[in-house]
Amino acid sequence: MKTKQLLAMILAGMMTATAFAGCGGGGGTDQPSGDGGDGGDGGNSTALEVKENAIVDESVFGDEDNITLKVWAPEKAVDLTKKQIEDFKAAYPGKTFTNIEVVIQGEDSAATQILNDAEQAADVFGFASDQLNKLTDAGVIQEVAFVDYVTKTNVAETVTSATVNGKLYAFPETNDNGYYLVYDKSVVSDEQAKTLEGILEGCKAAGRKFIFDSGSPFFACTYAFTAGVKIDGFEEDGETQKFVDYDEDEAVATLQAFSKLMHDYKGTYASLGAAQIASGFSTGTCGAGVDGSWNTVPDQKALGDNYGAAKLPTINVNGTDKQLISMFGYKYIGVNAFSKFPRSAQILALYLTGDKCQKERTEEVGWGPSNLKVAGDEVVTSSPTLQAITAQAQNAVPQVNIAPTLWDPMGNLGNKLIADETDPTDTEFFRSLLKETIVNVKDEA
Repeated sequence: MKTKQLLAMILAGMMTATAFAGCGGGGGTDQPSGDGGDGGDGGNSTALEVKENAIVDESVFGDEDNITLKVWAPEKAVDLTKKQIEDFKAAYPGKTFTNIEVVIQGEDSAATQILNDAEQAADVFGFASDQLNKLTDAGVIQEVAFVDYVTKTNVAETVTSATVNGKLYAFPETNDNGYYLVYDKSVVSDEQAKTLEGILEGCKAAGRKFIFDSGSPFFACTYAFTAGVKIDGFEEDGETQKFVDYDEDEAVATLQAFSKLMHDYKGTYASLGAAQIASGFSTGTCGAGVDGSWNTVPDQKALGDNYGAAKLPTINVNGTDKQLISMFGYKYIGVNAFSKFPRSAQILALYLTGDKCQKERTEEVGWGPSNLKVAGDEVVTSSPTLQAITAQAQNAVPQVNIAPTLWDPMGNLGNKLIADETDPTDTEFFRSLLKETIVNVKDEA
């Protein structure tokens, strides 16, 4: 994108960020984006009060009418999102919605697509938590107008992770963006599911595969994190990934333990895409796998009464069982700073992340809610999947402040562990691989 065009877009975004200025109320009500958060508004006191089902008074739309919006949603949630938007329009009979278009767009690449052309991108979009810094740095995401309501109604960590320099930039949508163990109970017992060794034994005995996408950076970082190589935001330059101190000998031994199991159970330990887990259950070729909540429904359909879910297992390293440590993040809905209908986009984002919509997503696509009310509902407390994800979240590294350079080296690490030519007994190879992984993460920044 040309420099002059980008500058013009940034200036336009700064103007949009103040679009709600003058419509915030005092007395503890939510404050609009760009008003300084002091509770005052120069005498105009239309309060941004949020009613039941995340509805606001139509006056909050201001003079926006004949509203046209574009919404990005992941493929599995598109049909439900369309239904929810129809409910949204019905809640505001005094407004004319010319068109609210729902377009398929993966949350993992939403930020990249917006940065490619913010003016043509969606007004309202879903994205994963690790992308927030990229969006705020580029000035393409609006601050949240309904800060008080969002803060009070969502899990605290989801709000904190969407806050940059004291400002809230996104509406929490889920508290489940991680992975867990899913298994066929006729193949792997609940007791075997507690250890990686037990899972592999059960799968091998039944002639089934254990699927773990070792080449996927999102999954493969488990190997490094379990080894003790954890991340902690950025170095002082704000770009280079920061690592916490770790014991190199223990880390090397852990990587060797993973690689040894991969080779000892060659043909059982399969590095395949997570999407193949459900199909493997259906065809009787998969006994267990590491999957995410986005695949809950197909996994459950494939296994029926034999569906099992648990936190990730342990791995034995030199006689000690170590809990597998995963990546865990959140999903959000953001509002494009260049939306031509900034108020309407904010109001729609609020609605789509309210308790009614979050509960519907939990019921229909299996997503774990960030909303506190829904989190206490039976739809969540009776779900083995969401309980497994919650348990694993206690053994996870937060997916926030992630340098883009983290991913490729982690994927390379996983691929090297499982490669046929790798010798699990070669300690120096793994020591070099460990150092290479960290150096590549930092040097590519």
